Amino acid sequence: MRDFYSILGVKRDAGSDEIKAAWRTKAKSVHPDQNRDDPHAHNRFAEIGRAYEVLKDPAKRSRYDQQRMKVEALEREQTIMQQRQSAREAAEKAKQAKANAERVLEELARAEAEKAKADAAQAAQAEKARAERQQAAEAKTKAQADAGAKDATAETASATATNKTAASGATAGPASGPSATVGGTASGPEETVSRIFGDSPEAAAAAESLRREQEAAELQEGIPLKPPASPLLAPIELFSSLVRRLRGAPPPLPEKAPDIFADAVVAIADLLEQKSVSITLNDGREVRVPLIGVTEGHVVRLKGQGLKFQGLQRGDVAVTIKVLRADRFAVDQFDIRTVLPITLENAVLGCETQVEGPDGTMVPVTVPAWSNSDQVIRIDELGLPNSEGGRGALVVELRVMLWEKPDEKVTDLMRLMREGLYI
Repeated sequence: MRDFYSILGVKRDAGSDEIKAAWRTKAKSVHPDQNRDDPHAHNRFAEIGRAYEVLKDPAKRSRYDQQRMKVEALEREQTIMQQRQSAREAAEKAKQAKANAERVLEELARAEAEKAKADAAQAAQAEKARAERQQAAEAKTKAQADAGAKDATAETASATATNKTAASGATAGPASGPSATVGGTASGPEETVSRIFGDSPEAAAAAESLRREQEAAELQEGIPLKPPASPLLAPIELFSSLVRRLRGAPPPLPEKAPDIFADAVVAIADLLEQKSVSITLNDGREVRVPLIGVTEGHVVRLKGQGLKFQGLQRGDVAVTIKVLRADRFAVDQFDIRTVLPITLENAVLGCETQVEGPDGTMVPVTVPAWSNSDQVIRIDELGLPNSEGGRGALVVELRVMLWEKPDEKVTDLMRLMREGLYI
């Protein structure tokens, strides 16, 4: 609704004379004869005439003022409603922004907690390895100290036995030579076992096995074992080893060093071919990871290829398998999933079609009649090889797709099915 007061340029409480004078002034300035080059002069002149026609008549002016007040009240109400709506939208946006910020903060806190947990686990693992190395060093130092004490005792016993042999002199005879004394030359495993257990075949076999175990231990990792500190200790060690072997108790194994954890990112083709892949560890070493019977999330353990510390059994390398995301295929345990788009008529009537397999070959697929989206068709023995000698399945998920351009016949048919037939 146009504001006639503004058109004439007067206030709302202006009198009749003021309104008439304003009309004359405006009419002269916008008269078409005075503004022949202005194509809108006639419209402005007519608008000024309508404003003056209403405002000069008290009855028409009163009705106009009432209508104007109603319009202004409506406009104010609409403005208030718009402001309220804007306020609600702003509050909703602020609420959404706050929720997003809280979610981001939660994700950051969760990530920081997981990182702190991983750092703590790594620190604990390093501390454990350090403590194990320190215990091994202390045990080694104690063993050396005990061996030194035993050496001193053995030397004292050897000196006493030598003095007794010299005192007995001629009465000892040939049997009192170095081979019969405790402090003489060390005997081999066969002689020691023979003296302790006699000359039975079982004792000889045990002595031979013991000798081979000692040689194998000396050759392990190219580090020779130290010989006994004193000849007196050799029979004791041989006797202890022989007792353990006769009882069937295995020798104590050293503690194991911590494992190394790594990830191997592989493609679906690698899992299908079951070939090994190379990964580089944090220490720069490159190892081969076999992919036989594994899938997403499996852990392949490489025995004896982890950390190596003196006095500890070598650790392992634990490799977690992660599968690369492909455009057309996804891994679900040992199954391989793919999507097959079908048209509406093929979904209703069924059809024979083909889908590309993970190895690039085309696989025939039978789509049953009246098929829905998200319905799956399993094709066995086309998935990933498992550890039991079998294979998973190729899971084909159907997707009903409409045509790119609307079809009038299909549209009419759908309208008929929804609204019924009208004559």
